[in-house]
Amino acid sequence: MATLPESPEAVLLDVEGVLYVQGDPIPGAPETLTRLRDRCDGIRLVTNTSSISRKEVIARVRRAGLDVADEEVLTPAAMAVRYCREKGFSRVNLMVARSLREDLEEIDVVGTDQRADAIVLGDLGPMFSAETLSHAFRQMMDGAELIALQHNRYWKREDGLVLDVGAFSAALEYAAEKEAVVVGKPSKDFFRMALADLGAEASRTVMVGDDIEGDVGGGLAAGIPSVLVRTGKYQAERVAESGIEPVATIDSIADLPDLIF
Repeated sequence: MATLPESPEAVLLDVEGVLYVQGDPIPGAPETLTRLRDRCDGIRLVTNTSSISRKEVIARVRRAGLDVADEEVLTPAAMAVRYCREKGFSRVNLMVARSLREDLEEIDVVGTDQRADAIVLGDLGPMFSAETLSHAFRQMMDGAELIALQHNRYWKREDGLVLDVGAFSAALEYAAEKEAVVVGKPSKDFFRMALADLGAEASRTVMVGDDIEGDVGGGLAAGIPSVLVRTGKYQAERVAESGIEPVATIDSIADLPDLIF
């Protein structure tokens, strides 16, 4: 079982639910970021957000009063671009919000009624419908590969928990009998990209998140000691049912420095 390293060299932090909730910073989050930078070689904010661009993620973090450098924020969109480039996909259906398309400009796009090499699936919000999914299903049956920007089951909105990309990806995977390629959390490749970006070893890094599967389970699978916070979409029942054991569980990000230093 993974254990917390003494004075870790790097820290990975989920964003929504860990640093802020609906734009309001978690108490102590700004001070925690300062302390982490003073004691670590580097930090990265690793978000599964698939409805807004990386530029907007950075803007929201700063509007919440949190100091962050552009290079400290990593999103699944970059992984999707790299994957399509490596696979040589020239015809891709982008099932993502318009606000995210600027991060995927390198990809050559086709329509929902055309043959596609792949489908990049992100958060379509209210545009998710049986008809939308059926278009993607038909393309998958014609050979398109499904690339999910993340595989979260749900996320927390102001009005409560709502279905996330993972739920819609699972429906397509079940219908087409094809497994999606996941480029966001909990994909090991996403965590490896973050470690490579930091130049850090997995065992000397700590992952912190509010999602027992995507953040903690994904981090542990990548060999990173992972800490769960009781903020955001944390649910004790869900944690118990998951069978995943974080190396530690804390009330909020404000408790992290005293835990790891």
